[in-house]
This record gives sequence, structure tokens and C-alpha cells, in this order.
Amino acid sequence: MDENDARENGRRLRYWRLRRNLNRKQFAALMDRSVSWVDMVETGRRNLVRLPTIERAAEILGIHPDVLTNRVVATRTEQSVDGQEVLAVRAALGRYPVLPQADGPPVDLRKVHRQAEYLEQAWVSAHFTSVAQRLPALLRDAQEVDRNAVGADQLAARRALITAYRLASSLLLKFDANEVAWLAADRAMHSALATDDAWSLARAARSAARAMTSSGQQTEAVDCLLETTDRVRPELPGHEETLLSLYGMLYLAASMTAAEQENAALAREMHDEATVVAERMQPGFCAHQTYFGPANVQIHRVAALRRLHESGRAIEFAATINPAAVARLSPERRANFLLDLTDAHTRTGDFRKATQLLEQAERIAPQEVRGRPLGRGLLEALLRNSTGESARLVNQMASRAGVTP
Repeated sequence: MDENDARENGRRLRYWRLRRNLNRKQFAALMDRSVSWVDMVETGRRNLVRLPTIERAAEILGIHPDVLTNRVVATRTEQSVDGQEVLAVRAALGRYPVLPQADGPPVDLRKVHRQAEYLEQAWVSAHFTSVAQRLPALLRDAQEVDRNAVGADQLAARRALITAYRLASSLLLKFDANEVAWLAADRAMHSALATDDAWSLARAARSAARAMTSSGQQTEAVDCLLETTDRVRPELPGHEETLLSLYGMLYLAASMTAAEQENAALAREMHDEATVVAERMQPGFCAHQTYFGPANVQIHRVAALRRLHESGRAIEFAATINPAAVARLSPERRANFLLDLTDAHTRTGDFRKATQLLEQAERIAPQEVRGRPLGRGLLEALLRNSTGESARLVNQMASRAGVTP
């Protein structure tokens, strides 16, 4: 192993140690080594070459040994949320903070809010591994501040807790851990119902509806969303700058749910309602990381048409959307738009265009394509059907994602 390999293997070891939230001293103790040994390995001054040592490190970190020594495997795995992280989120959701923390200083509400804002930004930037790594701690801290908050801090603490539950539900749904996602969404909804706050209810209802949709309860999901619009609507006068985007997103969620139900008329009606709301959005209104506005409404229409199995119409509608407006959306939203179009072109047999779109999505948000089941499924479909230059590009993307024909 040369010096470059030693540095790379050391970098990978440090990456996974930090991703598992272990400091050098903790990891050294688990390895039965010194802290200086860990430091030398991570900086490339000592080679990580002996197989038993590599296997022991991988076991502690919950990864395959190749993740530490193989460049292709390492790159692929670093950009995916793994099973250990899902289990950590599940464990955090299984905690009921009835008693105060046994030791340590009280959890600071401002710190919890900063962390929640950071993870929301990581989410819209499609940095899902960052969310998965830090989410269990946010869930624990948010539960703690919500339990202890008094007076004016109570609403802020409850909103932070709902944000943490929503992130958990969204992450788990994206990576097909639907049962646990339902638990997180249900926690968000119950927390919102316990406080008279339209902001909280609008945020939680979307998570609950997505979780219900994933379990086949589309009718109940639409009912939940529309009941929430009835609850939020009376508070819009005088509060449009803070509530309008959340109100509009409820209609978009209802449109998507109706499409999943193959109810084209209701999906169109809900899309039209969202369009009307989007036209009321003004510069300076709070979007709450939703990126709600005309462009987001339009790309949701493409997503709905795809779910209605109207791929041709989805492609035609997408051609009417201003590319500059789409470019101003978050990486997560733009990548999902491209994944919807990739699927539509795949279903219409235009595999060359589908490959180009998937390559664009990978550039914008690698973790959407390489780690998410939807992206990997599209790669598998294109591997079976592409030829020529398109096949070469698909094979390169598949190799980066670890997808085989």
C-alpha cells in the first residue's frame, strides 16, 4: 500500500468514525488501541493494512470492510443512508422522555433551533446522510426542551419538536422505511394537535398525509390535508407572509395523494387550488424551506401526471415550465423533478433522453440517485434498455451507485 492509499484509507476511517459520532478516545477504546494510533492511521502516517484490524474497525463502524479500502465501494456507501442510521432514528423515536436527563446541563432551546434549521437546510440541499447522522441527537434534544419548556418558550419548543419529527418521517419515507416513518409522522401530528398553532398543524399534517399515503390510506390522507386547510384558512388574513406557503403546500400534498389514488379529477382540482395560492405569494413571504411558489406548483403537476401514468402529458407539461424558475428551487426539488421526467421518458421508450435527465439529477443531488430506491430503480431500468453512448453513461452512473444489471 502506497502513501496515497494510506491517506485515503485513513480519511475513510475518520469519515465513518465521525459519521457514527465517535470521538478518537471512544473509537480507540473500542479498538483496544491508543488515541495516538487512531491519529496516525487517520492522517495516513500508519497504514491500515492488516485484515483483522480492518475487519474489527468495520465491525465497530457498522460497515463492510471494503468501505475502508475500496475507492468505488467507499464513494457509493458514503452517499447513502444506511441501516444503522435508520436503526438509530428508530431508537430515538422509541424514547419517551418521562423523566429528566440524569446528567449533563439542560438542553438549550436556541441550540436545538439552530440544529433544526441546519438539518432542514441539509435536507433541501439533498445531503441526506448529514440529516441521518445528526437526527437522533436532534430528536432527543427536541423532546427534552419540549418537556421542560415553560411560558413563552413552550410554542418555540413544540415547533422544534415537530420539525424534528417531520425530518425523521421524510427521511424514512424517502428510503422506504415506511413503518417507522408513520410513527414519526404520528408523533408530529399529536404534538401539533396538543397546541393551538396553525403553523404546527400545517407542517405536521403534510407528514401524516405522506405516511398515510405510503400505507395505502389515500382517502384518509386527503381528508386530513383538507381539514387542515379549513383550520389554517381563517388565520391567513394578517398572517399571509408566514402561513401562505404552508397553506399552499397542503393543496400540493393533496394533489399528489389524489394522483397516487389515481383520482385525476381531484388531483387537478387540488393543483388548481395550489396555483391560486401561489399567485398570492409575494417577495419576502416565508417559504419555510418549502420553496412554495409557481415553479414548485408546476413541477408537482409533472409528478402528479407521472403517478397518474400519463407520461406523455407529464413530458409535454414539463416543456412549458420556465427552466430559470426551476433553477431557483432547492437541489432536492430540482433532482426530484428530473427523476420524475427520467421515469416519464423511460416509460415512453426515450431511453437516451432519460439517461441525460438522470445524469443531470446525479450532478445536482448525487444522494437522490445513488442512495434512494427510486433513483436506483431507474438505473436498473436504463441498464436493461440503453444502447450506445447512453449505455456507457448509464453504466458509469450504475457503477457509482453500486447497481448491477
